Amino acid sequence: LAPLIGEPGLGDEVAASVIDTATGEQLYEQGATTPMTPASTIKIATATAALSVLGPDHRIATTAALSPDSRTVTLVGGGDPTLSRAALRAMAADTADALREEDRDSVRLAYDISRYTGPVLHPISPNENIAPVTALMVNEGRLDDTDRGTAERSEDPAGDAARTFAAALKKAGVKVSGAPREARAAEDARTVATHRSAPLDALVERTLTNSDNDIAEALARQTAIAKGESASFAGARRAVTNELKKLKVPTAGAHFADGSGLDRRDRATPALLTALLARAADPDRPGLRPVLTGLPIAGFSGTLGGRYAPDAAGTGLIRAKTGTLRGVNSLAGTVVDRQGRLLAFAFLASGSIDAGQAEPALDALATALAGTGG
Repeated sequence: LAPLIGEPGLGDEVAASVIDTATGEQLYEQGATTPMTPASTIKIATATAALSVLGPDHRIATTAALSPDSRTVTLVGGGDPTLSRAALRAMAADTADALREEDRDSVRLAYDISRYTGPVLHPISPNENIAPVTALMVNEGRLDDTDRGTAERSEDPAGDAARTFAAALKKAGVKVSGAPREARAAEDARTVATHRSAPLDALVERTLTNSDNDIAEALARQTAIAKGESASFAGARRAVTNELKKLKVPTAGAHFADGSGLDRRDRATPALLTALLARAADPDRPGLRPVLTGLPIAGFSGTLGGRYAPDAAGTGLIRAKTGTLRGVNSLAGTVVDRQGRLLAFAFLASGSIDAGQAEPALDALATALAGTGG
């Protein structure tokens, strides 16, 4: 790897770690314990912490609560960024059924986003890479029909979700008086409709395959809630850090300013990333396996789908999370070498001038590992 590490396209600072996931043996290192900006490879840490705390079967609930006097319905956000319009229509139908049982055909509508606290805007916002981080939104606040990549985002995703729900209630035969307002659900309100997200393992895989920033931030906050921390950027940082310490991975120098890797204040070491991948490969930790199965496959899926030519040596052999910010390029994942060992690798580069040069250089490093051992 050493000659390839020296490729000028990788910039003025490169740190690397390669380990045997079965034994933990360090096979190659260069500044493996040097904290660097990891960009989106930090999603590996976010996903691992969430799976470790919540388990792969956890689902995020969005509910509709009816006040004791049956006059107000409150749409309560649980933090599911993948909530769909179809899900809201189904919830509206269930809510309408409950109202008919109460002989009511008119209600006020409120929406509750109190599950999340702290700043709603990510430091880079407004930005097409991420919506305002709120506990209630439809399709990640996207203003088009896409489900991945950049897109124009709503400035008020919670309000938009409530208005979508109001329209669905009207179609279900319920009159909604006035505009939806933000308010907490009454403590003694009863739940009349519930939608649960896809299980956490599926959310983790989608996060890693597509480098989904909105789901990543949701995973970080769900981890914070489960750990008794505030569901904010700061609370998520504490929760993720503490959970990774429980997994006994090297967290020295790590800093999780966010869950997505968009914040340049994030820091991780190659040693941390490879240790996390090794934990996910541990047969005694099957609940962490989605961290590996969610990694993009070279030449086939996600953010690596277009990075390897069909006849490239690494196509189909490398699974890795990409990371890209201006001047920062990273790649962390797994590959099986010619000895049959499952290797975990992490390459972090900063000071790169052109991603068009840095990305092929990183891909060449990963491809070289497939030939390790002659």
